[in-house]
Amino acid sequence: MILCMMGGEIPSPPVPWTSPFGSSTVKQPGKLDDLMGKGLSSVQERINRLRAGFVDQLPERIAQARGSVETLKRRPDDPGAREELHRFFHGIKGTGRSFGLKELGVVAAQGEAWVTRHDAGEDAMSPEAWLEQLEEYLNLLSSMAGEIGNTQRQTLPPALECQCPVAGESDEDGLERRGRVVYVCDDDKLMLDQLSMQLRCFGFKAVTFVDTRSLRNAVMNHPPDAVIMDIMFPSGHDAGTEAVFALQQEIGREIPTIFLSSRTDFSARLDAVRAGGDAYFLKPARTLELVSSLDELTTPRQTDPFRILVVDDEPEIGAYHALILEGAGMVTRCLHDPGRILEELREFRSDLVLMDMYMPACNGRDLARLIRQIPDYVGLPIVFLSGETDRKKQDSAMRIGAEGFLTKPVQPADLITAVAVRAERMRTLRSLMTRDSLTGLFNHTTTSQLLDNAIASAQRTDATLCFSMIDIDHFKLVNDTHGHPMGDQVIMALSRVLQQRLRNSDVVGRYGGEEFAVILQDVSLERAARLIDDLRLDFGKLVFQSAQGSFSCTFSAGVASLTQHSCLETLREAADRALYLAKHHGRNRVEVD
Repeated sequence: MILCMMGGEIPSPPVPWTSPFGSSTVKQPGKLDDLMGKGLSSVQERINRLRAGFVDQLPERIAQARGSVETLKRRPDDPGAREELHRFFHGIKGTGRSFGLKELGVVAAQGEAWVTRHDAGEDAMSPEAWLEQLEEYLNLLSSMAGEIGNTQRQTLPPALECQCPVAGESDEDGLERRGRVVYVCDDDKLMLDQLSMQLRCFGFKAVTFVDTRSLRNAVMNHPPDAVIMDIMFPSGHDAGTEAVFALQQEIGREIPTIFLSSRTDFSARLDAVRAGGDAYFLKPARTLELVSSLDELTTPRQTDPFRILVVDDEPEIGAYHALILEGAGMVTRCLHDPGRILEELREFRSDLVLMDMYMPACNGRDLARLIRQIPDYVGLPIVFLSGETDRKKQDSAMRIGAEGFLTKPVQPADLITAVAVRAERMRTLRSLMTRDSLTGLFNHTTTSQLLDNAIASAQRTDATLCFSMIDIDHFKLVNDTHGHPMGDQVIMALSRVLQQRLRNSDVVGRYGGEEFAVILQDVSLERAARLIDDLRLDFGKLVFQSAQGSFSCTFSAGVASLTQHSCLETLREAADRALYLAKHHGRNRVEVD
């Protein structure tokens, strides 16, 4: 997968500048930080260091840009000097915005657009006037860099090393962390470090490259699951898209590709699509949206086959219809005795019932009404399959709640289509009823049912099982300070961390609000607590951006084991007690019961 970044604004004269540290552009330590722990998180501190390095480099980069202006004064048509100026403004724009220095990014964007517009021959002013305008942009950037640097040196906390986990590895207890390899290519090293750090916290293994040649060599030796790439490199404006296209031609297959760009115009997006891009994000990209796209592009789709219960008193015709459906990849079960319908529904858990209309002792209409009287099967699709051609009788059968009526003999293609469409709708409705609409995790009711099932299974096989309750710390303060949409972003981020980092056999549910539940099978209490604590540390390293500034969140958790608590209620109460204890002891910790 490859991501590219581009951008261009209509140029305008330089705007009066006010220090960004007097606005919400850069967050100052406040009440939220005090409640969530002393100082900023290690990730925030490292980002501050990256920003400091960027600001420290600004004077030298501005001096180099001034040199390009001087070159153009002597040789107005020098293409190399124009290219250097365009690349300078483009880089300052993207990196400045990513580090929350919005005003810096605005001025750089104006400078970039000014260079581009003049290159296109759209300006009637003299070359001298055009160069004077460029110098105004450089003077403004220089003043801003000095002010930002002075403020930054006074407020920047000591650096701490960010230790995000490397995805795809297993910990010492053998609890596998699922992860996918993502190559990130950008000639801006600061941007690379920031993006790769965030991706690692979500469980991806991010490998960085600063030039397209190094990326090519790596892909040829070890193809990744995805590639994230900037569009603009020193070799040209479209070097990123050109490199991706050539690379995919060379290896003979497509690589999932996402482009990151500052450009919003049609031609830039079209170039990215033609280069094989699967997604396109504007700089600075929101990490959660980027992770969602990576998930979509790199997660294999493993859809369980539809399960169809065929009810027909004639074994041969029932088996015939079952074979047609099995040929289309469905799983079937034939029932010839309608009296066993309830047992079969409980055991087989079908997505649809394909039922004959006329059977001895119990016709299809009565059998369908019987099924509909059971709450668990009110929404179960029922399709009649009969030789009945009387329209009134067909309508009478449909009025009891059947989903369709097929007339024998039915064409195989018609049978497959009718069953598949209705079974798919049933899967969708079940998902809506069992999943949380915001996160896609199991809802409270479904999580409780799955916990009950897991306990029963563990007791039958004498296996170990642990249950954890997780609660985001000071979540109300997040909503009050940064707004409810930002609170939703925090909830979705934690849900993704849990989904990415836990095993397929583990169950993650949203219990309500900012509370989550995790069912961990075949692990001891000590190992479960250690795993949840690792997730706690990594979640605290994520950095969120809002209009009020950047911030991080933590969570508290309680863990209990089925070994000490032998039923659903006592296990759940024990995990809840441990969670309360974690909150009581200062939050941002894991306790066991």
